[in-house]
Amino acid sequence: MVTGLRSSRSGEILVPVSRPSLPGLLLVNVARVIGRLVVWSCRHPVAVLVLALAAVVLRSHGPRGLAIVAAAVGALLVVWWRVHPVTFRRVVVSPFRAAFVYARMWQPAMVTCGLDTRMGGEEYLPRIRRVVSTPYVDRVLVKILPGQSPEQYENATSQLAHTFSSVRCRVVLDRPGRLWLEFTHGDSLAEIVPAITPPASVDLTALPIGRTEGGGDWRLRLLGSHLLVAGATGSGKGSVMASMLRAMGPGIRDGSVEVWAIDPKGGMELTPSSGLFERFVYDSPASMVQLLEEAVSFMRFRAERLRLEGQRVHVPSPGDPLVVVLVDEMAALTAYVGDRDLKRRAESALQLLLSQGRAPGVLVVAAVQDPGKDVVGFRDLFPSRIALRLLEDVQVDMVLGRSARLRGAECDQIPASLPGVGYVVLEGVREPVRVRAAYMSDDDVKDTVARFSRDRYSDVVQLAQPAEGRG
Repeated sequence: MVTGLRSSRSGEILVPVSRPSLPGLLLVNVARVIGRLVVWSCRHPVAVLVLALAAVVLRSHGPRGLAIVAAAVGALLVVWWRVHPVTFRRVVVSPFRAAFVYARMWQPAMVTCGLDTRMGGEEYLPRIRRVVSTPYVDRVLVKILPGQSPEQYENATSQLAHTFSSVRCRVVLDRPGRLWLEFTHGDSLAEIVPAITPPASVDLTALPIGRTEGGGDWRLRLLGSHLLVAGATGSGKGSVMASMLRAMGPGIRDGSVEVWAIDPKGGMELTPSSGLFERFVYDSPASMVQLLEEAVSFMRFRAERLRLEGQRVHVPSPGDPLVVVLVDEMAALTAYVGDRDLKRRAESALQLLLSQGRAPGVLVVAAVQDPGKDVVGFRDLFPSRIALRLLEDVQVDMVLGRSARLRGAECDQIPASLPGVGYVVLEGVREPVRVRAAYMSDDDVKDTVARFSRDRYSDVVQLAQPAEGRG
């Protein structure tokens, strides 16, 4: 032990300072290395077992024996990967990526992203609790530090994605004090999603219309919820609409669902599906507004009937169908129409349907290119919203709600080569989910009409006031 003297700040008092000897320093460092090896061994028992077995084989059979065993193990791993890839990724890939991708870069990543904390000269880091690897996404469960919030990690998602060589990173809450960092390193939605197989019966709470980024079915809840679909030209709004009609097909065929369609584009978009519609308007803004007002009258009539029957919520049935008012380009009625009176009537009818139509079973499904307030001033009345490719980042929060883009809904970054790709906020889920609608070719649309049309199409000139006994 070497003792020296150190002067105080005043320079008048000398304070003895003890300095550790070289053997003491070596002992401390050896102890630290051993401690880290013990901790690493406890966290990675499979790696320790593999190293131990390799040492035993090397000792007993030499390098040649070790090479033969390694080749045999490699062949078994390949067979395992091909036969049962799910368990292979869970048992082999996830621990490997946890140790050699995330643990290796974790400390510098947390420091450079400002997610570490220093107190009393000690450095504290968020801890990795678990890594789950899939073909396209790695999910890293993180125990955050006291005093941290998920928003701090959301602000660092771009840095984290580049640090771990991922396409994107998003934050998903697990429970208080824990969150998942989802690193996307491949795009499961890059390939076109084929048209869905028509279901045997309709489930209006879970209409299959595409695929989620995780590889599961994208199921849309329509019953009891209005839907707004926003996206730039060519973003795939037609795919969402056509896939939804295909999923509703069994209900259209048995009469438990009716679709009243409005196509301000002169009928070019929706005419191929017109065999599925109970009512279809495309010729003039006046007739479109008339159909909306017919829907309001029908809604009020049904609401009064349900009140007299003591029912609070409409239940669709073949004799009492759910009415879906489908508007292909809502802005043509709420912003672009030149007649101020027609515009006022259209906005009034739509707002009445959106605010009162869910319980009586009269729902609005609308598509729009520009989701701005001057175009859709009542977009907050749509409980369900889908955002496809958008032109500006500010439009994302307009459609999906506040902080949606911060939580991963980068709709303005979706390339034009991926029509049908977008984000949706699901009920009870804080984070937007990336999805892709199934692609519906002209033949698929014709097939849908052939399967589910009831030949009940009627033009707007034949619209009648609601009659007794109807819905």
